Amino acid sequence: MKITIENIPVGSEPEIIIRCNEPDDSLLQLIYSLTSTHRKLIGFTDLQTHIINPKDVFYFESVDHKVFIYCQEKVYESRLKLYEIELDYENWDFFRASKSTVLNIGKIKSISPILYGRFEALLQNGEKVFISRQYVPVLKKKLGL
Repeated sequence: MKITIENIPVGSEPEIIIRCNEPDDSLLQLIYSLTSTHRKLIGFTDLQTHIINPKDVFYFESVDHKVFIYCQEKVYESRLKLYEIELDYENWDFFRASKSTVLNIGKIKSISPILYGRFEALLQNGEKVFISRQYVPVLKKKLGL
């Protein structure tokens, strides 16, 4: 892939031109991330409000009608519903791994099959997350398998 960056006159609007034969999924994801305006990911701990970079999130989990954001060392509470998070970040590296979990593919270290068609994902922080059998095809598609 060839990348060219040109300086433009002050006051001109930046422009991105993409030349390709056929746009693939990764190119479409890049285009979406450039053009979309995601809500800021907000997490709460005690009385503090935190702005979280989605790339730092390992997974989101719903427990007792509350959604939690799991990062490397901290866990935050979110006011979003899990389905809202799934929709907002589906074109990033996130996918629904089970009824209660949305997982960041970029944080997976390894994947192992376990009983009854389920998978177990070992994350970069050492945690293990189960992937329900109904969501395994989604994972395989996202990984290009």
